[in-house]
Amino acid sequence: MQMSKTADLWWKTAVFYCADVQTFLDTDGDGQGDLVGMARRIDYLADLGVTCLWLMPLYPTRDVDDGYDITDFLTVDPRLGDLGDFVELVRTARSRGIRVILDFVMNHTSDHHPWFKEARKSRDNPYRDYYVWRSTTPPDTSALVVFPDREDSIWEKDERTDEWYLHNFYRTQPDLNTANPEVREEIVKVMGLWLELGVSGFRIDAVPFLFARDVLPKKDEKFVWDPHETLRHVKAFCGRRGSDVVLLGEVNVPREEQEAFFGGADGDELTMQFDFIGMQATWLSLARGDARPLVEALEGRPPVDEESQWVNFLRNHDELTLDKLSDEERQEVFDAFGPDPAMQLYGRGLRRRLPPMLDGDPRRIRLAYSLMFSLPGSPVLFYGEEIGMGENLEVPGRYAVRTPMQWSEARNGGFSSAAPRRLARPLTEGAFGPEHVNVSAQRNDPDSLWTFMAQLVRRYRQSPELGWGAFEVMDQPFPAVLAHVARLDEWATIAVHNLGSEACRVPLSLAALEGEGLPPVVLLTDLLSDYRLEPERGGAGAPTVEVDLDGYGYRWLRVIREGDERIA
Repeated sequence: MQMSKTADLWWKTAVFYCADVQTFLDTDGDGQGDLVGMARRIDYLADLGVTCLWLMPLYPTRDVDDGYDITDFLTVDPRLGDLGDFVELVRTARSRGIRVILDFVMNHTSDHHPWFKEARKSRDNPYRDYYVWRSTTPPDTSALVVFPDREDSIWEKDERTDEWYLHNFYRTQPDLNTANPEVREEIVKVMGLWLELGVSGFRIDAVPFLFARDVLPKKDEKFVWDPHETLRHVKAFCGRRGSDVVLLGEVNVPREEQEAFFGGADGDELTMQFDFIGMQATWLSLARGDARPLVEALEGRPPVDEESQWVNFLRNHDELTLDKLSDEERQEVFDAFGPDPAMQLYGRGLRRRLPPMLDGDPRRIRLAYSLMFSLPGSPVLFYGEEIGMGENLEVPGRYAVRTPMQWSEARNGGFSSAAPRRLARPLTEGAFGPEHVNVSAQRNDPDSLWTFMAQLVRRYRQSPELGWGAFEVMDQPFPAVLAHVARLDEWATIAVHNLGSEACRVPLSLAALEGEGLPPVVLLTDLLSDYRLEPERGGAGAPTVEVDLDGYGYRWLRVIREGDERIA
């Protein structure tokens, strides 16, 4: 393995951290987090080991959808700061080895965006075709709405022009018409601005909805339209602006559709995709104490080219969607981790954070994150996961998990000096509130979750095979156990996780790790503890080991070969 590859394709071994500027740190006492506050916490992220900061939308907004209803793509919301503050943030992050990517909403704008204000003035307005319109009454589309608590159709009639516009999300977020070449040029112009300001790429919001046109009547179709051409156009543009620009796509679709969003064998569309199916299977496996659903999901990943990558996560900023599970499977996860209807959302997901879902059990919490970091791909953390923050179910909808960051046990959790009523969002209370869960209490505690997460980050970064290797299951007799190996040339790490509560001794054959000119395996050493194993060799048989696991136990076993130069 050439280490230079890990620099060229930095995203293959990156650790991503998703944060919302508005809820991270308030430095001017107005109750809103700001870009200056984010910059002041860059050293904190560097200490944790983060290598890429993903910022949720920071553009001017009407705040109908927590910043995803954008009124201007070319600047920052004045409540958060200005472009000068943003540049200083990016520059500071770069100096600490942290790249920055931005949430980019290619699918829609706010209905207060200047383009839409112009578009609804008349049917022949130059901006009319920036959006998707139909001239006849739409059919019933209630089954297609994303937010069934607020919408009953994906079409909204505009009384001024007597036509309907498409909105896959809220009616205040009209869909852009990416079939229009002029819209595509506007998109890359926006990307070009932010790339010049130093970002390393974009997390592309709601990618499949770029492809959704429902049943637009033929007479209303004005462009020859290949949705994948939009992604190829964007990828090519970003490639011209910088060879290290990453496009991370939110693509929650069935496995058979995912390969196309990477661009197939050419890899000329998205660089990375979140593994929604793997995430949902992880929760099903945790609910059952059975690794087999996760194994099936990971073995079903379509093959991707060398430059493409999967992103592993257990929680994000939206509801924890379980939409790809069957009704029965989804109910299993609900029963295990969110039985109260108030914990559920839209009938498809949970509005909870991980620690409360696992009853605050430190064994299960650490197992879950150890598992996530060990899977082939790049891990992403949602802010506050590193300290075990909980949700606030008193906050409506998906905002329950978007509460302010808990820095200390001081007033407002150290997030802001403002009066509590002025905060961007109420803090979590009770056992997961800042008086019990905060950065200050954990950062220098060798036994804290923060310290454990920092260790996971370090070990992941020291093991490029986890980012580059394929998923290979190792045979063993326990349904509750997942044993897999990630290999890259002569490097290999074996990860063994016990999803059950009973301790066990797991027998593993190392036959697949030898031969083909590789030096013999002489030692397995646990990267997370001082546990070591020497393989047993019986005559001409394959080397074997027996791995001891506690209930909810885990091990990352680095394979040490004869003459290995890596630090054990």
